[in-house]
Amino acid sequence: MWNQLEELLKSKNITRYKLSKLTGIGQTTLQSYKDGVEPSFKNMCKIADVLDVSLDYFRKDEKQ
Repeated sequence: MWNQLEELLKSKNITRYKLSKLTGIGQTTLQSYKDGVEPSFKNMCKIADVLDVSLDYFRKDEKQ
């Protein structure tokens, strides 16, 4: 999940700090996702909405 998120942030020129502000998800929580913690469904919806992608976008690695 984190790899897709980082690629998307780069392509949209959004920092983790800005993502935190736009979603209301704390930077510490975002860091925990990078460290391997699974995000809640609610937070994934917030991230997908802000980045204008479907939740399926983040499942690409899991399907393989």
